[in-house]
Parts: sequence; structure tokens; C-alpha cells
Amino acid sequence: MNEPELQAVVDQQTLADRVAAGDYPDWVRSHWETFSESVTGDRDGTPFPCHFGAESVANGEPLYTVVPSLTDPDALLGFRDALLEYLTEHGDRDARVSFVTFWKPPEDEFSEADYHEALWHILSVLHVHDPEPWPADVPTDTDSPGWEFCFGGEPLFPTCRAPFYAAHDRYSRYCPVGLEITFQPAGLFEGITADTDAGQRARAAIQNRIEEYDGQCPHADLGDLGVDGDREWVQYLFREDDAQAPTECPATFTREHPKATAGIDPVVGSQPPASGDD
Repeated sequence: MNEPELQAVVDQQTLADRVAAGDYPDWVRSHWETFSESVTGDRDGTPFPCHFGAESVANGEPLYTVVPSLTDPDALLGFRDALLEYLTEHGDRDARVSFVTFWKPPEDEFSEADYHEALWHILSVLHVHDPEPWPADVPTDTDSPGWEFCFGGEPLFPTCRAPFYAAHDRYSRYCPVGLEITFQPAGLFEGITADTDAGQRARAAIQNRIEEYDGQCPHADLGDLGVDGDREWVQYLFREDDAQAPTECPATFTREHPKATAGIDPVVGSQPPASGDD
């Protein structure tokens, strides 16, 4: 960790020091400054909705990486390796260690539809090149209330922020630079899920903050894992324009393992068929 390469996994202090020293491209500086200011600051006197995330960043707990392309095969496979390293690192730490990933903004203007496509391409690449099998206790059908994205043998919750949210005043999900994905292992939510009193209180507090921070009700797709009617995949990158958002999950997931084999395009090839096992 903390190697000098652009796509290395780094702790927060190392990231901040390298940004200050000019060791990163300007787009990384912009990502870091807008991320840290929005998460630890406030909007019109209202703090960032997720108290746990804000406190974690204020304490310097997350790990980070930057990715120089949304589509380049080498960049995406490098990100796969960084995510695997993070999963090893976070297991050795007691703090709430999420993994914040900053993505180089595209040269051309991106629509909401483009960001949805980019996210699911990234997650599909991770799935196809996952060195670990899909966990036996997690369904592969994204329409199941119990489905959650898994990688490296762990369920993960990727939360996205993107530029298109500014047009809808959803500032809790707004990043002015480009795509930003924060990965959180399911273990970080132990004790604060919807089936506990603490979880219900935390959920109510976060929803109240969202309403104050954004000046509108929490998104209709906001839900909880395992709750009948709620779906996990729609929460990763909230839709704003129904015409640009997918109505079904754009990716398929299977227990087939391994999926990527030598001699097959490692990134842009077609997705393997869904197993339909659950």
C-alpha cells in the first residue's frame, strides 16, 4: 500500500500529501478537494447526510485509489487489483474503512445514461475477473431482495456520486468532477441495518438529513437489503431521468467460476449467461 504508482491503494493522509505536493494530475486534486469538502462540511448549515461516512473521513479512516479511465482495459484490471488489495487491508483494521475511488472525467460530455453504462461496465469487469467464487449465501438474481454486489468473496455496497445530480439538486449524490464510487463491505453495516432498533434510528436520521441537505425527499429507490420490494442495484447510482436510467439491471451475475480465461478478451467480451440458479 502507498506505492507511488497512480493506481496504488493509499491511505487518506498519503493521498492528501501527494495532492498538496502536486504528485497527482489536476483531476485527482479536484476530486479530493470536492469530496473532502462536501463530506466533512455542510450545505446551508446542514451536515452531509451520512454521519458515519462524514465521521470516518474526518478521522482519516478511508482508503483511496484513482483510476485514469472508465473504459481502458489496463486501467480497469488495475482497479480490480486495487480493490482486492483494499479487501485485504480493511480486514486488518478496526475503523470503518471504506474504499473511495476517483475516476478520471471523460473528455466528452457525459449524460446520465453514460454514467449508468460506465458503472455497470466497471462492475461487470470486476465480476468477470473476480478471483473468488460468488458467495453461496447471496443470490445471483438482481431482482431478489437479497441480492447484493459481491467481489473477492465479500458483499459490497458501491455508492456513486456524479455530475448529473446537480441538475436535480440532489447534492448528497453530486460530484462536479466525474464518477466517484465508494465501496463499503457489508460488515460495516452490522448493527445498523433495518432489522435493528439502532438501524431504524440511523436510517431515520440519515433520511431527515437528506431531506434538509438536498431540499427534497429522499430518493424513492432508497431502501434496505432484504426488505420486500426494495432492490439493491438501483441504489448504487440513483436515477433522475427515467428515460436515461435502466429499468432492469444492465449486468448479469453467475456462479460460474472462473469466468475469464486465457485467449478471451479480458474486458470487452460479452457477459457470460446468467445461471438462473436463484
